Amino acid sequence: MARLRLGPLLRQIDWETGERATVWVETDEPCTVEVRCVPVADAATGGAPQVAHTEPVREQLTAGAQPGGSTRTWRIAGHHYALVEVTGLRPGSVSAYEVLLDGERVWPLPDSRFPASTIRTPSPEQATARGQAAASATGGAPAVQIVFGSCRWAAPPGADAHDPVGPDALDTLAGHIAHTPDGERPDALVLLGDQVYADETSAATRAWLATRRDVSQPPWHQVADYEEYTRLYYESWLDPEVRWLLSTVPSCMMFDDHDVVDDWNTSAAWLAQMRATPWWRTRVLSGLMSYWVYQHLGNLSPAELAADELYAAVRAASTAQEQQENEQRERREKLQAQSATAEQASGAAPADEASAGPGTTVSSVSAAGGAAAEAPTGHSGLAHPTTAPDATAVLRDFVERSDADPTFARWSYRRDYGRVRLLMVDTRAARVLDEGARSMLDEKELTWLRDQAHAGQGEMDHLLIGTSLPWLLPHFVHDVEGWNAALCAGERGPRWARIAENVRQRADLEHWSAFPSSFDALTDLIAEAGRGPQAPATISVLSGDVHHAYVAEPDWSRWPLPPNSHVLQLTCSPVHNSIPASIRVGFRFGWSRAGRQLGRVFARHGRTGRAALGWRRTGGPWFGNQLMTLTLRGRDAKLRLDQARVDRSGAARLVTAMQRTVGPPRR
Repeated sequence: MARLRLGPLLRQIDWETGERATVWVETDEPCTVEVRCVPVADAATGGAPQVAHTEPVREQLTAGAQPGGSTRTWRIAGHHYALVEVTGLRPGSVSAYEVLLDGERVWPLPDSRFPASTIRTPSPEQATARGQAAASATGGAPAVQIVFGSCRWAAPPGADAHDPVGPDALDTLAGHIAHTPDGERPDALVLLGDQVYADETSAATRAWLATRRDVSQPPWHQVADYEEYTRLYYESWLDPEVRWLLSTVPSCMMFDDHDVVDDWNTSAAWLAQMRATPWWRTRVLSGLMSYWVYQHLGNLSPAELAADELYAAVRAASTAQEQQENEQRERREKLQAQSATAEQASGAAPADEASAGPGTTVSSVSAAGGAAAEAPTGHSGLAHPTTAPDATAVLRDFVERSDADPTFARWSYRRDYGRVRLLMVDTRAARVLDEGARSMLDEKELTWLRDQAHAGQGEMDHLLIGTSLPWLLPHFVHDVEGWNAALCAGERGPRWARIAENVRQRADLEHWSAFPSSFDALTDLIAEAGRGPQAPATISVLSGDVHHAYVAEPDWSRWPLPPNSHVLQLTCSPVHNSIPASIRVGFRFGWSRAGRQLGRVFARHGRTGRAALGWRRTGGPWFGNQLMTLTLRGRDAKLRLDQARVDRSGAARLVTAMQRTVGPPRR
């Protein structure tokens, strides 16, 4: 019987119609995955689901068509996955759902302490830009709530239940939602990078790695291949609170450096050093493959999935392999039956496994359909393209080309929530690293971003740009990164260039300000998108990475054509990670007047000139495990920062550290 290995994850809800959603799972063998739903409440009234998590949804179904969907699993590196398109949902409703594998119910778990996993669809007023505009005009616009953060190290607490990095903000959010089912819940959970840490593994994972290979050899206790990446996702997403949260709140994800390795694609010199190591190629390909499977595929809408050539190729390759295995199994069973008949007639001894056919054994045939299919992968954890037992070769070829050419694939994507637009931007794999043409985004990617920011002007009340790396940093950090970029480009000669490259890699100087032309291009794009009578009320850049939270607002007084929109840099990190004292001191200094003055000294040495854009910090810095929430209603916006803290009873809870209304832009 097939079992649920990971998930379910509720990934996308179709805001165009309010009638479709996608649910992702991993299973332990090939099977048909089915999602069954039953409407249990009207989302417009804020009603809570009334379905107990232990009561099968199928027993509540009434006559007539019910929401749901089913699909066959596909396979990568011996692992089995499915992304189910759920159809027939009613706009403005809440539907509880269950997951079945080959007809057997596997979710909700029988001993779950959590409420039913639900799919909440937007109301007709929410689902379209036109509907939101009409509701806004009458003062009845429904709210869209986006929760975001980054940097979640998933290592569980030790035996004494003490968490060395403090309570997990996602765990705490899950507990809050589970215990207040009638309360607000996000329309989307936006995770801005470092969902897994390939280079900073937990003690449990390090012990597991030591059972697979010699960890005294590179890459030591870091993950090496696809199989080891799957371990990171299990460790992160089998956390009971997080597992339930991801099953009931739609999520959008984007990678950052630790999803592959710290400072991924810092510079051309860095990349050359990594490519010279014996382990890097397998690592980066495995990181991109696992990201596509576990994170990226679920970012796509049902319409995008239907048009995705890679997804179709992966499914086709898996289907062909499964058909081949079924034919082999049928031949084997037929041969066994014939052999048994002949033995009974002749009285011969039972045939051994060789009767399965020339060059084939019973054990080898049966292994092809189960976990043993991972055996041919070797140390790399990836089957060789000529012997791949599934769609591994198809996906590997795709990521090989993506890694070699940043313009080959686009990991960035767009989601619309009525009149709220979210653009999630790849700031890692799309980089151009040649020193003479360094860019955070290649020209193709930048053009896509610009087009999406301008598309349908007048149909957006709010534009959100998700970039794992902050656009506006503390002034000292910004000036040092600009100085470093100038010296690396040869502004002070080859000796300074060598020193600066060493500093760049050691100090992680690789944010937007380390790519000066890209910083200016993003600033131009934001200013253009925010100009005119039909401009969005707010443009917010959502970021993480820097292990603290803050709000910064640009000063457009020296800008030739300032935007009409209120523009904000909203940074929130980490969700669950350590915050060394050096980080606290360093970033506080970076925002200080003394830090700004020292930064100007670096800028003069680097001959970078005075920036046309200024900015000021208007909130923070805040340190701790935390999440930010944007609540967007019509053209109004409210911002809240919640931190996970332990109360006197020892329980973790969310404490609001900041709450404010985002007003009209200041001049």
